[in-house]
Amino acid sequence: MKVYSTLVEAINDLTTRGYTFNFNIKNNYLECPTNSLKLNPNEFEIDEVHRFQDMSDVDNESILFAISSLQYNVKGLLVNAYSIYADATLAALVAQLKNL
Repeated sequence: MKVYSTLVEAINDLTTRGYTFNFNIKNNYLECPTNSLKLNPNEFEIDEVHRFQDMSDVDNESILFAISSLQYNVKGLLVNAYSIYADATLAALVAQLKNL
């Protein structure tokens, strides 16, 4: 897995590698608004995870997920805050994935 210095660098590279859709977290699924998809945890894979911290602001951390679904033939990205600002829904969704 490639290592990136910045979130922007990672997004740009992953986009060129085909991760072109944007995902949003909902209660118990991922949403892809571009094509009105709702992906349940058993319908997608987390291919890569990258964490970033702004060195000038240690409270500014983010996490980037590269996600794919063979079933729906989509690849995209999900960006979320990390640490104390993390979305609890994301943590629950990732925990569901680990249980599959």
